Amino acid sequence: MATASKQALSDSLTKPAPVKNMPTASSVNGSVRVEIFDQIYNLRGSDSDYILKLAEYVDGKMRAVSQQTSTVDSVRLAVLAALNIADEYHLLKRRLQAPAPEVRQRADRLASALDEVLQDNRLAG
Repeated sequence: MATASKQALSDSLTKPAPVKNMPTASSVNGSVRVEIFDQIYNLRGSDSDYILKLAEYVDGKMRAVSQQTSTVDSVRLAVLAALNIADEYHLLKRRLQAPAPEVRQRADRLASALDEVLQDNRLAG
């Protein structure tokens, strides 16, 4: 059983743990330097924070795939990570394109109510 002093425990709770293997960014002349899966890339874009978030996401996906597979080939890991990201994208896209049943029912009720109002106006007018 491991033991720790109260001070060491307190320090570990208040100090942020060092982040290892996370993408880093430094902006020079509009270029953002990021690290993804231990490789450095210099990218250009108008929003360096957004680019860093994307790099962190891709790095995380590659590391997750790396832990789940036995391959050490970074190209294969990148392709598998890209397939995972593409799957997430298409699942979300499909979910957004298909309206929820409640939305469809409400739209039908509103269309019926509108038809009634228009019919009443034609008869009265």
